[in-house]
Amino acid sequence: MNEPPPPSPTPAAPRAGLRRYLPPLFAASLVALLGYALLKPASDTTTGGVLVGREAPAFALTTPEGQNVTLAALRGRPVVLNFWASWCDPCREEAPLFNALNAQARPDGLAVVGVLFQEPKLDAAKRFAQQYGLNYPHLLDPRAATAIDYGVSGIPETVFIDPQGVIRHIDRGGLDLARLNAGLGTIGVPALKEGAL
Repeated sequence: MNEPPPPSPTPAAPRAGLRRYLPPLFAASLVALLGYALLKPASDTTTGGVLVGREAPAFALTTPEGQNVTLAALRGRPVVLNFWASWCDPCREEAPLFNALNAQARPDGLAVVGVLFQEPKLDAAKRFAQQYGLNYPHLLDPRAATAIDYGVSGIPETVFIDPQGVIRHIDRGGLDLARLNAGLGTIGVPALKEGAL
């Protein structure tokens, strides 16, 4: 007796297999696309932000030595507020600029203020400031509350605040002389000269 030959595979079988892979492929593509969109730098990654043109968030912080510093006490003066940490390489690169900037500041004029961002080693921050001659207040920011108020997501980040307390410019990433001077110009502070470094 002859048995009938087995049925030949139908063209639908490969499609059924392919359909099985479509949902995971679609999900993986969607995740990749979302990841790219979230991690891709925006067109204004180094400058700008939603706080520009708005009143700077108030803060009342202390230095490691216990000195209280408030934004309200600096009202009437332009302020350069730099979020930094000792473990941050771009912070090291821009430190000489802040040293020179602070050296040209007058007691009643520009205020340069540092805010320690997620600094795990206070001694390292003190050594960093001493190494680069950063003789302006460096403030402790417990739980990063001030950094959150200013929308800081990474460091270094520098905020330029005019004498009326309005944020005029925000720079993300390590500053160079041109970028520092661009920010200073928005708050009415003369440009730092190349020879000052």
